[in-house]
Amino acid sequence: MSMQRFSSVFTEKRDENHLRVLAQQLLVVWLSMTIPDSGFMLDNGASCLPCPPEEENRVVTDLMNNSEANLKQGNLYYVVSNRWFTSWQRYVGHGTGEYSSDMQSSDSQQSNVGPSKMADRPGPIDNSDIVLNRNDCEGNDIELRRALEEGVDYVLVPQEVWEKLIDWYKGGPALPRKLILQEGVKHQQFNVEVYPLCLNLIDSRDNSQSVVRLSKKASLQELHERVCALKGIGQEKACLWDYFNKQKHESLKISNRTLEELNLQMDQDILLEVKVDGDYSSRFSMDSTGNELALVPLEPSRSSVTIAGGPAMSNGHSTSYGANLYKGSALNSAFSDMDDRYDSYSSVRKGERGGLAGLQNLGNTCFMNSAIQCLVHTPPLVEYFLQDYSEEINTENPLGMHGELALAFGELLRKLWSSGRTTIAPRAFKGKLARFAPQFSGYNQHDSQELLAFLLDGLHEDLNRVKRKPYIETKDSDGRPDEEVADECWKNHKARNDSVIVDVCQGQYKSTLVCPLCGKISITFDPFMYLSLPLPSTVMRTMTVTMFYGDGSGLPMPYTVTVLKHGYCKDLSQALSTACCMRGDESLLLAEVYEHRIHRYLMNPLEALASIKDDEHIVAYRLPKKGAGQIKLEIIHRVQEKCTPDNLKLGGRKLFGTPLVTYLGEDALNGADISIAVSKMLLPLRRTYSSVTKAHSSKENGFVSEAINEPLDSYHAQSGPGDESMNNTELGETSSQELSFQLFLTDGTGLSLKSNEKDSLIKSSQLVKVFLDWSDKEHEIYDSSFLKDLPEVYKTGFSAKKTRQEAISLFSCLEAFLTEEPLGPEDMWYCPRCKEHRQATKKLDLWTLPDILVVHLKRFSYSRYLKNKLDTFVNFPIRNLDLSKYVKSKDGQPHVYDLYAISNHYGGLGGGHYTAYAKLIDENRWYDFDDSRVSPVGETDIRTSAAYLLFYQRVKGEPRAGAGETSEVRMG
Repeated sequence: MSMQRFSSVFTEKRDENHLRVLAQQLLVVWLSMTIPDSGFMLDNGASCLPCPPEEENRVVTDLMNNSEANLKQGNLYYVVSNRWFTSWQRYVGHGTGEYSSDMQSSDSQQSNVGPSKMADRPGPIDNSDIVLNRNDCEGNDIELRRALEEGVDYVLVPQEVWEKLIDWYKGGPALPRKLILQEGVKHQQFNVEVYPLCLNLIDSRDNSQSVVRLSKKASLQELHERVCALKGIGQEKACLWDYFNKQKHESLKISNRTLEELNLQMDQDILLEVKVDGDYSSRFSMDSTGNELALVPLEPSRSSVTIAGGPAMSNGHSTSYGANLYKGSALNSAFSDMDDRYDSYSSVRKGERGGLAGLQNLGNTCFMNSAIQCLVHTPPLVEYFLQDYSEEINTENPLGMHGELALAFGELLRKLWSSGRTTIAPRAFKGKLARFAPQFSGYNQHDSQELLAFLLDGLHEDLNRVKRKPYIETKDSDGRPDEEVADECWKNHKARNDSVIVDVCQGQYKSTLVCPLCGKISITFDPFMYLSLPLPSTVMRTMTVTMFYGDGSGLPMPYTVTVLKHGYCKDLSQALSTACCMRGDESLLLAEVYEHRIHRYLMNPLEALASIKDDEHIVAYRLPKKGAGQIKLEIIHRVQEKCTPDNLKLGGRKLFGTPLVTYLGEDALNGADISIAVSKMLLPLRRTYSSVTKAHSSKENGFVSEAINEPLDSYHAQSGPGDESMNNTELGETSSQELSFQLFLTDGTGLSLKSNEKDSLIKSSQLVKVFLDWSDKEHEIYDSSFLKDLPEVYKTGFSAKKTRQEAISLFSCLEAFLTEEPLGPEDMWYCPRCKEHRQATKKLDLWTLPDILVVHLKRFSYSRYLKNKLDTFVNFPIRNLDLSKYVKSKDGQPHVYDLYAISNHYGGLGGGHYTAYAKLIDENRWYDFDDSRVSPVGETDIRTSAAYLLFYQRVKGEPRAGAGETSEVRMG
């Protein structure tokens, strides 16, 4: 996980909330003097006064800036739940970023200030939502939930900031993580190692297992020290083995080599053998076939190098590229089959076809496996890497990886084409990838298209035939013919970039910019490696919101509406108003509920819907417009808990259900007003056949009313929010009872105070919060199930159905990509005639196309707060994709393509899965590559809404008439 630059996050100190903070401090002083066990006493008896929020903001901002200016390896950072940290940001009044910059207006900016003034001081730091075993371990042994995302699930704060926060708020648990330096070829990058390497230690003496957690930058010396301390043995008696896939690979002898250099994987096994009487007795033996490396002989051999790309020392790092590089088994130390084989029985049976080997998933590496399978089934690349390409490796290119990426990819391709159906574990390749592209390190899911872009660019730079790139000054088109300008641009590009990737994978755009003021036209011709096509019909979003009546006139009801994906809260409110037939004198108050509390009110109508994530729980309170300026009453539900270790702060009670919200009168309030309002809000929840209600009715009226047996649902079905005659009658009966439940006022920090007598005055404010304590008696009278199980905004399904009704053509995606459009305000073009930046219009055209055409369907949409997956079915041709009418140049090349591979993505973001379909050209048959599983698939089954990357190859000569599809796509 890369460290966020927090210095840009915090805003300037703001002068607000003084009266609220002063009142809060006075309350704390009073509590510390009157309630000794209230939790507001320090060990020395002094009161723990909270800092004003603007002071906390200033202190944290200064510490963040200081930490940013003093980055060094080994610095400690702490993982903090984003939920808690966001509430703290709101409290201190700093911009939480709920409104994206491109949507802000002066009105929205002013609105943004309002809610922060009402934000309560957060409770203790609570990291429980991001850890697995908080009760079992402490410190570095606490395990984080897997696949957490920085900025979404957690944030990273420097040690100094954590110490301040823990001093102010207490809580935890503490989750310290070290800053490490990733030594890439192009640049160095500091990363916080959020997920240390987790190794499963197997003791050969008794087959017992234990977990060892260390930084991937830790040395073998540190690993030995940790294991020996854990097992209570001397280091001279211990022998550790890399026991990946339950096979001995390499002896992990004490040295300064790091665990990262050895390509040890998350959750893999390591084996401990202990010397007894001078020997290592073990039931775990090395397989005799494990060290045999399946090689593809070079025919004819153009050098003495047996594998193109040659040499590697035992640590996997290349050193030189001479002729006599390998001698016998020296090769095994770098690229041993034992390192990459899924099992040891890997010899290719005679006559068995290559290209059908699967790739083992090394922990959320399906994105990598999918992209690799598509590349290793690209015919020109297979032909290239199965030959001797060592002479083309560029070790001097400062933009490359000294040839190491090309060597690792070539070696992996050779293994996949020489191992029959044996699954390969690409540990060495993953290690190279993590070294040169730290963004793909770790064990989170990534984007296969982003990986593909890196691989194509990296392979090109490692195989660039140009050793010294000349400086070439670009010229403006100045009205010259397009053919002349395009040819000049391509020659300039080839003078600096010449590789097999350029030969087969790169085409050329024509880009036309027009100044909106002076009409200046600028035409450039730029190379491209793939086409990223938008899906034109996917601009809407489905959201589920639960509606609550703020006057106690009905039961809660979920509504699912469709709104503009880039819309605002006012659009959501309007859609909900229409769905529930809301009257003109009513309004909606939107809120997010988290852990049975109101986490935030969505009061700004111009707040972007992108700030609402799919897994959040949103409610809408249906309230009268005339009460908009009145005091809000927020009713939070609590219940007695039998086991209370985690709920001591609530006095043995835990929260449940969804808070209720209503308006109170404008006059002076007392305890009776609060009680009547609570009774009114609970009325729809009354059970139909409550024995308590029957007894009360008999006592008050002298007989059991027949109406008491009428179903409550039928009453609500007949009476709307405005029909209060019957409502008021029952409310009168209820208020005449002696209320059995207890209400406690709360100041929002979790501290609750028992309400005064009914005639005692309640201090007026814009928001009054009360805890409503439920006992068995309340549960007998009221049905609390209506307050539970809020639906998420959107529940993503793990499917990829062929929804033909919603299908769009690949050609419509291409046309949307080629449509003229104005540049965004952040992409202004400098007009050489006006001498100023202008919002020009831009038009792209295809000038030339490559032999291998990669089409990227832009299914993932990203904003500052929302990542969305589009499952629209795109109907794409499998054969005879004819792009002739879209290509502007007259280069004489055919522009007809056949599909040969697909990278698929199933499910939603973060929890999805990648697979690949690939075609073995020589046998004209498709296969499904799902990590280690490889199986045949029918051609009619490869078109799904999961298709993400499409790989096409140019058809040489005339397209086959009638062979498969024409360029017209069938939509039926």
